[in-house]
Amino acid sequence: MKFAKGVVKSRVIILIVAISLMIPCLYGMLHTRINYDMLTYLPKTMDTVKGQDILMEDFGKGAFSFVVIEGMNNKDVSALAEKIRGIDHVETVLWYDSFMDVDIPMEMLPDKVYDLFNKGDATMLAIFFDSSTSADVTMEAIKNIRSVCNKDCFVSGMSALVTDLKALCEQEEPVYVGIAVALAAISMMVFLDGWLVPFVFLASIGMAIVYNLGSNIFMGEISYITKALSAVLQLAVTMDYSIFLWDSYNEKLTMYEDHKEAMAYAIKDTLTSVVGSSITTVAGFIALCFMTFTLGADLGIVMAKGVLLGVIGCVTILPSLILVLDKPLLKTRHKPILPKQDKLAGSIVKIFPVLIIAFLAIVGPAYYGYHSTQNEVYYDMGACLPQDIEVVRANKKLAETFNVASTHMLLTDSKLPEKETREMLKEIESIDGIQKVIGMETVVGPLIPEAMIPSEVTEMLESDNWKLVLINSEYAVASDAVNEQINEINEIVKKYDQKGMLIGEAPCMKDMIETTGHDFEVVNIVSIAAIFIIIMIVEKSALLPIILITVIETAIFINLGLPHYLGQTLPFIAPICISTIQLGATVDYAILMTTRYKTERRNGLDKKEAVKTALKTSINSIIVSGMGLFCSTFGVALYSNIDIISSMCMLMARGAIISMICVIFILPPLLLLFDGAIIHTTLGMKQKGEVLS
Repeated sequence: MKFAKGVVKSRVIILIVAISLMIPCLYGMLHTRINYDMLTYLPKTMDTVKGQDILMEDFGKGAFSFVVIEGMNNKDVSALAEKIRGIDHVETVLWYDSFMDVDIPMEMLPDKVYDLFNKGDATMLAIFFDSSTSADVTMEAIKNIRSVCNKDCFVSGMSALVTDLKALCEQEEPVYVGIAVALAAISMMVFLDGWLVPFVFLASIGMAIVYNLGSNIFMGEISYITKALSAVLQLAVTMDYSIFLWDSYNEKLTMYEDHKEAMAYAIKDTLTSVVGSSITTVAGFIALCFMTFTLGADLGIVMAKGVLLGVIGCVTILPSLILVLDKPLLKTRHKPILPKQDKLAGSIVKIFPVLIIAFLAIVGPAYYGYHSTQNEVYYDMGACLPQDIEVVRANKKLAETFNVASTHMLLTDSKLPEKETREMLKEIESIDGIQKVIGMETVVGPLIPEAMIPSEVTEMLESDNWKLVLINSEYAVASDAVNEQINEINEIVKKYDQKGMLIGEAPCMKDMIETTGHDFEVVNIVSIAAIFIIIMIVEKSALLPIILITVIETAIFINLGLPHYLGQTLPFIAPICISTIQLGATVDYAILMTTRYKTERRNGLDKKEAVKTALKTSINSIIVSGMGLFCSTFGVALYSNIDIISSMCMLMARGAIISMICVIFILPPLLLLFDGAIIHTTLGMKQKGEVLS
């Protein structure tokens, strides 16, 4: 109570401090680096990641790209290649003029080299950068390359992808927040009892969001997914806390004449309920930190921090705003639109056996769809972008013209004998789907002295410790075909060179597939276990956690099962994140109803009356909460052109509605069905040693 009274007394100071803190947080928000490369979140112990480091250390190369040029003569292409070589952080441009003077007929090149660079009226440049794939300087170099090329030049590769992704995110992200705020405000105006109330809530939540985004500067960088979703998610999951305080304040106003005293008691009550409610949400986000694919930790830490800041804002900034704006808030009140739910509650209790049967009928198909969806996700980052974006068109052009859908890079020990190297590369060339294998031993024949090879080519393909081989594949990144191809290449490489490493986008994606498949199981187990323990402690029951988690997990099965039945393919990260976010964010609906049910049973009501009372007093709160989460995410899902963002927001929006329906229609029948067992397994549910009747 001391804390609550201190907040009321210091309300003006709190608002001054809160507004002042916005300045450093805005600075932090603007200076937190955003990472657009998903592959950087792979575990550092993987060969693909180690190999990328070796490529940078030994060869001075990081990012790699192909540029396809159509309808340009050799001298103009050579001039263009020279311009590109002059761009900062372009380390090597490999083309025909790397091997011989441009005036010498191109047909004099070895067939393998000629075919690598030419197809009809199209030619291709291979570009290496001295910086990593998603480095800011690499993205700037991609922009500069495009600026010196004409419309018939197509820049492909991961660096081009992250460059286009960054531009699209920067264009769309302010709109995400605008849509979420607008729809959340409309939702609150409809479902709450005041026209001004939503804007006071949004001001308080908005400050907490800025604090969260600003404090991310201490993390060094965050992923673009985290940046795009964190503000929307924080708004969605912390809106309830503001509603708790407002409802409690209105209730206390009927008991106390002094508004300040009413608010002090409201803060005290809200702090207790909000802390309990937020723990499950925080646990859901913390579960993401157990992913070996560290994007989970990135999102989990930022969102857990956001929820905690939301709680602090709810019991400090929000009550201060309400007290300062008390008169206009009272003047702009309106009658609640949602009706009382006595009839619906009575009907649900009356037909509960039918609802039990319906529940049992839907669980099987929902779980089957849920399990199937996990195997139907996609990993190709290009697939999450609009098909008319520059990098997607470039990748299509590369695949259509040169039949190159992906490029692997092989690092082999420089001490491996040339004869064995040639045999190894010959075996790799024979693998299905391999288009070209470009290494020192394949570019030049065994009869050509190394002294005759241009230094640019030698430096690109050899270092003191390693040899570099480029392997062009006709199979798309993240496809089953390319993953099988990678297995075959690795098997051959290890036969000749145990130190050999296959790196590049496709091998990294293969590692990502294997890593995240395991992560899905781990995150589910951790989130369910953590939330089970929290509910067990809060409800002091062994059975209630099982019932509540069963209800929300059923909602998750339905939500993630629908894409299978609708023929939709989700980005790989969506099911992993949504399964734990939906559990953590919506299990509160079930806790709210269950807590009231326990109270009514303890007060002497029979099981049907207790469930009916819990239902009719909880339904409106659950609807308001569920619709808040829905409105905050649904508009973003419809607007976003980035499928990862769109899919995750659509799953969150749909998950809120499905969880809301499951809690209202499935939880009450289960409470009625297991009432006797609940009483026996819950502390405080027996009176004087006798079971409640």
